[in-house]
Amino acid sequence: SFLPLPLPLLLLSLLGSIHADLPYPPTATPLFEGYPYGVIWNMPTPVCKQNNIPLDTSPFQVVTTPEAVTDQFLFLFYTNRLGLYPFVDEATNKEINGGIPQKGNLTASLDIAQWDVAHYMPSETSPGLAVIDWEAWRPLWDRNWNSKTIYRTLSIDYARQLDPSLSPSQAEPVAKEQFQTAARKFMEDTMSLGIDMRPNYLWGFYLFPECYNDVWEEADYTGMCPTWAQAENDQLLWLWQTSTALYPSVYLQTSLANTHKAALYVRNQVHEAMRVASLPKHPFNVPIYVYTRPVFTNQANKFLSLEDLVHTLGENAAVGASGSVLWGGTTDFDDKASCEALSSYLNSTLNPYIANVTAASRLCSESLCQGNGRCIRKDYNSDVYLHLNPASFSVQKSNGKYVAVGIPTLSDLTYFSDHFTCQCYTGLSCSPRIASELPIEPVAIPHLLGVWSSDVVDDTCCVTIGCPAGVCLLINLEMHIVNSTLKALHRNASVWRH
Repeated sequence: SFLPLPLPLLLLSLLGSIHADLPYPPTATPLFEGYPYGVIWNMPTPVCKQNNIPLDTSPFQVVTTPEAVTDQFLFLFYTNRLGLYPFVDEATNKEINGGIPQKGNLTASLDIAQWDVAHYMPSETSPGLAVIDWEAWRPLWDRNWNSKTIYRTLSIDYARQLDPSLSPSQAEPVAKEQFQTAARKFMEDTMSLGIDMRPNYLWGFYLFPECYNDVWEEADYTGMCPTWAQAENDQLLWLWQTSTALYPSVYLQTSLANTHKAALYVRNQVHEAMRVASLPKHPFNVPIYVYTRPVFTNQANKFLSLEDLVHTLGENAAVGASGSVLWGGTTDFDDKASCEALSSYLNSTLNPYIANVTAASRLCSESLCQGNGRCIRKDYNSDVYLHLNPASFSVQKSNGKYVAVGIPTLSDLTYFSDHFTCQCYTGLSCSPRIASELPIEPVAIPHLLGVWSSDVVDDTCCVTIGCPAGVCLLINLEMHIVNSTLKALHRNASVWRH
């Protein structure tokens, strides 16, 4: 959103392309053109509004709520919002809609789901994100452990009801097959219905894929996904083939606060999503939107520090996610004090960081990938990030919008080429290469269109353009302003689009 961009590529002489094979197939183009990475707000804050506590959401691409509000860019389908999802109520042990997928009525569920999709997503053409949050059971038998073993037990009982001649040991493999077949059918057919009805939304299941790398209490923790977890994810190829987006989660507990283990945990979750996105061998990989929280799961009144944000949002961007969804629970900000704390946190910590990483992602895309791809780490397990060099840039706020102000040096751009490569957008060509020199003559940017207004930030002329959620598109240069219009550019000007 407010980031510098390297000078028009027409005017650049290019260093030789880096000819190493790109590590990933092409990926979907961003939902917001020109935004390789962005953050989406998905937190309910009605109490803050009732108390007239301002929440600055200007750096976010979109502002949404997990509440049952229709016609949103991002809609979260909880258990009771999409069809007749079979599950067992943990509080009462009551079997809802059959309890297990084998006993569910899929035909009736799809009929209800059709109404649900039409109700919550009235527009047939609008783009957005559609996230199905079905967490009661997992589609692979072996992943239903602890409180979820009830689904195995009920499945074995059901198999024996269908065939009383089976012993418990004989019934288990039968039950496993019945459960996994029905679970797949429920998930696959429901998501396919949504895709057919609202093809411009990106459909996927929350928490998929899962890496099961949450053993961070181990002294030698590496964050690597266990081989068994990856093998099981390979068994879910049908899910990756059907999904049009992936929605893993990287919520943090306080034991990970300000630790490098948090970075290891998050990067491997995102890297596993990148891996499974490549499995279907589609013409391009589906995008990845990583669910993140601004607070800790076991201490909702404690916000992530700047270091924690680097280890979550920063990792998401550097490893290759299209964006992050910042989610909040209904009780996270349910009184005046918590709303005031959130307001302060946005202004002091969260918003400046989002502005920084969003801008740096844009700068890297334009300078390294010709604007036709997303920058991703050459070594996913390295500690390099898409951040603006503080010696070259500062993040400032003008007229309610964040802008990144500065002039990139050649070393800033070579930093990108040293540590990052490109994942091209589908239908576009890109190769990791950087400019050999910065332009010294006035430049024009014919592809920047919009309704323009000029602002002055710290005596530097900035031109902003209306963008989603108040994100500022900026040209930062030394200029003369004549008759309220931009007339001349000085030498050593640099062009930025956030």
